[in-house]
Amino acid sequence: MTQIENQRLKKIISSFKTNRIAVIGDLILDVYVWGEATRISQEAPVPVVHVNKKTERLGGAANVMCNIVTLGAEAYAYGVTGKDLYSDDIKRLMKEFKINYSSILIDETRATTMKQRIIAASQQLVRIDYEDRGEVLPDLKRSIVDKLKSAIIAKEIDAVIFEDYAKGMLDSEMAAEITEAAQRAGILIALDPHPGHPLKISGITIMTPNKSEAFGLAGMYHPDMDNDQEELAKAAAIIQEKWNPDHLLITLGSQGMALFSKNQNPVIIPTRAREVFDVSGAGDTVIATFTLAMLAGATALEAAEIANHAAGVVVGKVGTVSVSKEELLQSF
Repeated sequence: MTQIENQRLKKIISSFKTNRIAVIGDLILDVYVWGEATRISQEAPVPVVHVNKKTERLGGAANVMCNIVTLGAEAYAYGVTGKDLYSDDIKRLMKEFKINYSSILIDETRATTMKQRIIAASQQLVRIDYEDRGEVLPDLKRSIVDKLKSAIIAKEIDAVIFEDYAKGMLDSEMAAEITEAAQRAGILIALDPHPGHPLKISGITIMTPNKSEAFGLAGMYHPDMDNDQEELAKAAAIIQEKWNPDHLLITLGSQGMALFSKNQNPVIIPTRAREVFDVSGAGDTVIATFTLAMLAGATALEAAEIANHAAGVVVGKVGTVSVSKEELLQSF
């Protein structure tokens, strides 16, 4: 496809700073334990990792927020954590990123979701998940919905992103209520779905599953091959019928992205990644960037190309990371 003209690109990206985006979904703390593995344990056939350092990063819905702020916009967090040290870590990191977390509530009945990854020589050896996947308490959900609807009605935000990791924060009823309020206010609505927990909402602006998720949402077998455009188109048609998004952007890993917009022909966008070290969080970068570009006046195709470049930046790094405006411009 034709590269976006330089001045046009700069105008779009410079307009990111005027936008305010609410992100509601599952908040995750990503912990990375970095070390070296030079021998095998005598206790079991597993590597022994000598730890050099430990880092903490925002993951899940919180990583979407990170991408929003590093791209220059404002992010507002809606979700829950447990009452524990991981919750404190999430809020500390949000404060560092200047994410507004005043609408994060504490659920004392559950643990904050934490994913710990052991990394040696830039290779992930194992991931350990600490999480509760039961539903968040109904009264907390009600409070969060009311807070977000108030912000929508008061025109305090320009878009809502649903970030569903199936950890108990979102359900179809609350998502439909928020979607209806956003539709009435003319606010952009974006959904990063989970195939094992499909939210029953319709008439959204943007939907960004990866290829595996798209086939899962469509209830179709996922063919293990790259050249499966006919089957992908069938899956996209089912998703469009069920969720009725204006724009369906399916990420295809090393094959790039496929954009399906209403009343337009599908477009395959080749990947912009030069090297791929870690795909963790790439989908978070895609939905944040695509949403911001659409708010900034980009066409869907321009927004998809910008999101494609942003994803190409983050997969070239190890761990859950966000992309900056400078890195995005440099990618082009």
